[in-house]
Amino acid sequence: MKNKSSKNFDKPKEFKASLIRLIKELRSFKVLVIVSLTLAAIGSLIAIFTPNILSDLTDTISEGLVVNKDNLEEIATSVAENTNEETLMNIVSLNLDQTKINSVLANDDISVDKKEEFQNILADTDNIVKNIRNIDEEILKVILSDTTYDGVNISVDEKIDLITDLKISDNIANILFSEIEVDNTKISAIDQAKFASLMASVDTSDVNGMYAKIDQMPNSIKSLVEPKMDMDTIKNIALLLLALYIISSVFTYIESICMTDVANNFAKKLRNSISVKINKLPLKFFDKNPIGDILSRVTNDVDMIAQSLNTSLSTLVSAITLLLGTILMMFITNFVMAITAIVSSLLGFIFMFIILGKSQKYFVQKQEQLGNLNAHIEEIYSGLNVVKVYNGKETSDLKFDTLNDKMYNANFKSQFLSSLMMPMMSFIGNFGYVMVCIVGALLTINGYISFGVIIAFITYVRLFTSPLSQIAQAMTSVQSTVAAGERVFEFVDAEEMDNQQNITKKLNKHKVKGEIVFENVSFTYDGNEKPTINNFSAKARPGQKIAIVGPTGAGKTTMVNLLMKFYEISGGDIKIDGISTKDLTRENVHELFTMVLQDTWLFDGTIKQNIIYNRKHISDKRVEEVCKTVGLDHFIKTLPNGYNSPLGDNESISAGQKQLLTIARGMIEDSPFLILDEATSNVDTRTEELVQEAMDKLTEGKTSFIIAHRLSTIKNADLILVMKDGNIIEQGNHEQLMKQNGFYATLYNSQFEL
Repeated sequence: MKNKSSKNFDKPKEFKASLIRLIKELRSFKVLVIVSLTLAAIGSLIAIFTPNILSDLTDTISEGLVVNKDNLEEIATSVAENTNEETLMNIVSLNLDQTKINSVLANDDISVDKKEEFQNILADTDNIVKNIRNIDEEILKVILSDTTYDGVNISVDEKIDLITDLKISDNIANILFSEIEVDNTKISAIDQAKFASLMASVDTSDVNGMYAKIDQMPNSIKSLVEPKMDMDTIKNIALLLLALYIISSVFTYIESICMTDVANNFAKKLRNSISVKINKLPLKFFDKNPIGDILSRVTNDVDMIAQSLNTSLSTLVSAITLLLGTILMMFITNFVMAITAIVSSLLGFIFMFIILGKSQKYFVQKQEQLGNLNAHIEEIYSGLNVVKVYNGKETSDLKFDTLNDKMYNANFKSQFLSSLMMPMMSFIGNFGYVMVCIVGALLTINGYISFGVIIAFITYVRLFTSPLSQIAQAMTSVQSTVAAGERVFEFVDAEEMDNQQNITKKLNKHKVKGEIVFENVSFTYDGNEKPTINNFSAKARPGQKIAIVGPTGAGKTTMVNLLMKFYEISGGDIKIDGISTKDLTRENVHELFTMVLQDTWLFDGTIKQNIIYNRKHISDKRVEEVCKTVGLDHFIKTLPNGYNSPLGDNESISAGQKQLLTIARGMIEDSPFLILDEATSNVDTRTEELVQEAMDKLTEGKTSFIIAHRLSTIKNADLILVMKDGNIIEQGNHEQLMKQNGFYATLYNSQFEL
């Protein structure tokens, strides 16, 4: 069945006013709330700055994985300047006069092919210097000779090594180079020569070959150009990130504790307010509002407020901070990448919101069909005997199948569409990552950003998409929270009973004589045009047993409620020992009366605890005496623990025995007035006679009011008031009323008609 108490749960009637009221109620917790929200915002800000720090860490690590290009270029430039062709040719001192050429051609040790190749090189006069490396070594030994350059003797072999393999000897190195200093490191001429020889054979497209050559370089140059991790910087950045993550975790932990404390204490405050309020509300409030609805306000609504405060409020603040901060940091980091990340993510969210919009109607249908199905099930099971007697199983099963199919279809569609949420969120994130990587790669290739920026934006995509879903969920939760708060505040703000601060009179129940006078009492329920009690007058003398009888709706129970001051009379007056009940507090009036109602109320406790409810200094002997009087003692002693047996949901106790327990509870109270409202309606005839005898003994010296439909139970009443349409139409004892042969006699005799 549909839960009536939750009909206004989804959306508040006045969102703004209710939200303001909820915030005002939180003022007593404002310090913890401010601390919690501040910590949530700071935690989000920390999360916003970490991607850029992570980017710096990535760039630092990346730089440590590649050669030091600056030092490499500086050394290479210096070496290149000293190894120009003119200087090399002067050192080689190549002699290509006709005599040397003839010597080559006349040398029988040199093959014809080599001679022809030599002649081809000589024929290309413009590229002789360029093609010198292609001249055979045997020919070079003929055309070269030992020479002196700048006072240094250079042998033919040194020249051949220089020409063929660019292998620079120490002699030539000292001629070509002088010691240089790069990054505070001195590089000797010999080391520069080795560097030149290695670099001459390097293929720049072969990364592995490049790194292999670096390993062969002299230590002075190797230390300057080899990949080197800046461990101090990496350590500092890593420690900074670790510190930020720890601080964020600590802030989150403290924020969680603060909000949990606020939520629990605020819920406690609301429950206390409701508890206090219940005792101040008039009975008419409970007549107008279903008990289930009131219980829902005390439990479900308060719990909803507590849960939402504990989660949604801080989540909403941190999500908004994270969203705005992430957008700002993305644009600060790189405008193009920011546009890419935001647009790619929003496209996915737009698609997701379209799906959610389509699924909402199926959730509504699901709840409606669930209500219809539950209503049918409750209806069939509550009347199962009737269904079986009239062979209605097939019809009920057919209707159940129809409702169940509708429920299945609505549930399937709603769950199917809602289950797309997680895949859609995953798609949005992955789509954003892909776009960031593609655009980031293009920007990195063109030198606009570093690789670390791509890493930062991959994190920013996650930080951007997560708050959007969190904000959507938090707003839904806030709306439900405000609606729940509205219902709680409606209860707390309900009209209370009249203030009793000015009432000073008080009756001592041990000194009350027991006279009650009704003087022209009138009463009309709110919303009714016709009065329920109209100009009612009667007098109950001390110690009398007054019976009130009449048809349903005559006003019998209403009269008792007015006497107990559960309702304020519209006109006239009720006096106890000459003092108007208007001049007595409700608590004072209540302690003067003992009530035993038709509806039994037993709480989860022992039999003894139920009988002495809210009474102190009641002896076990007194409890046993009362139970013997009402005929309960024998039954109680058959139980395993006797008077200490727990009641709870004990199925061995019948409705009549429960009624006797409530009668025993009423009898144990020493009050001058006794009210029995259909108190024996659930007991059998024999028990009723025993209770009636006990009542006669216990009501001695007490003014008693008895409401009964079975008129045989009030034959011994001192005064019988016959009510009809809110008026007393007859009064007297049983014999007098029977002699009048009026309305009472008709009611009494009708009980015995077949």
